[in-house]
Amino acid sequence: MSPETRTDTAPSMASLVSGIVSDAQKLIRQEITLARREMQEELNKAKNAALSMAAGAGLAILATVMLCLTLVFILDHYTGIPLWGCFAIVTAVLAAAGVGLLVVGRAQASEVNVVPPQTAETMKENVEWIQNPK
Repeated sequence: MSPETRTDTAPSMASLVSGIVSDAQKLIRQEITLARREMQEELNKAKNAALSMAAGAGLAILATVMLCLTLVFILDHYTGIPLWGCFAIVTAVLAAAGVGLLVVGRAQASEVNVVPPQTAETMKENVEWIQNPK
């Protein structure tokens, strides 16, 4: 076979390298797009967790301000507990409720992944494929 015939039927080395580079660029663009999408999802999770925690803290403070005096005086009126004891009881109950809401927010925050899991997995697969192309 003459060299002219081989170039007509088989791709040249330059076209093969160009195709590989093009495929690599496309893969990197897809990985970046996936990473952006996953980071946006994780950001939304973080926002929701922060909102829950802020709402829990805000409600705990608001509840303390609005209910503390009312409950203290109800306890004082119906029991023989000194006024300072009534304040202590009401404060402890409201603090427990606030802590409960903060625990829920913290549990939500623990579900936020700093490294997007799907992107990390596909990048790992890509590295393995590049190292061992079969």
